[in-house]
Amino acid sequence: MNGLSLYGRYIGVSFKGQMQYKTSFLPSALGAFVVSIVEVLGIWALFDRFGGLTGWTLPQVCLFYGFVNMVFAVADAVSLGFDSFGASYIKTGELDRLLLRPRSLALQLLGHELALRRIGRFSQGALVFGWAVTALEVPWTPGTVGLLVFAFAGGVAMFVGLFVFAAFISFWTVESLEVINTMTYGGVETAQYPLAIYERHFRAFFTFVVPLACVAYFPLVAVLGIDDPLGSSYLFQVSAPLAGFLFLAAALALFRFVGLRHYTSTGS
Repeated sequence: MNGLSLYGRYIGVSFKGQMQYKTSFLPSALGAFVVSIVEVLGIWALFDRFGGLTGWTLPQVCLFYGFVNMVFAVADAVSLGFDSFGASYIKTGELDRLLLRPRSLALQLLGHELALRRIGRFSQGALVFGWAVTALEVPWTPGTVGLLVFAFAGGVAMFVGLFVFAAFISFWTVESLEVINTMTYGGVETAQYPLAIYERHFRAFFTFVVPLACVAYFPLVAVLGIDDPLGSSYLFQVSAPLAGFLFLAAALALFRFVGLRHYTSTGS
């Protein structure tokens, strides 16, 4: 069985397992949906009070909000193995069992569990995104659709890369550092708004270090068909999502070639 088929088997087992407890799954998914609505109400209240955000309209900000939340929901759903890596595998010594299997460690961690409850956040993001696209009258050309798919895939890759990086740090800290959460969950909060509203050093960090802007802000500016206040070119905007894949590749390389070399088991 090749890696893709095995991953599909992992996902199938996870799906069946979670569907055995529908009374637990449905409230958790609905809870995530409701909590996300509160965030949208906060954005609406901001615009209702001040009327605008340095030139950006409510539908434009909702476009960023919906897109980023959909992307993060998918990445969060497939990355639970990396997210809980320190507590579930290093602290308990369970990583030894995974290393003995003749399969990629990354594949096994990605197949740890598909968190279906994240569908609540995804659905809410999709509704907001759909409303924004309709309000802005975004033309659904093949180029627009292709760019959105490319940006979505790059965004999922980038957020998965952040979870992989958190797992990499766990080789030394065991528990995940809270500073990593500022880049994952905090990064979602940051990317919900146009990058242009932030200070220069903040923009540089989320463009060249943790490339959130490359998978959200720049491609969505191209989709909107407006001039970027930051002065980026159209070519840069449409190619920016590639940074998400490069970030994931770098995180996986650190995890495999640096982190694993320092693993010495629990001794138990």
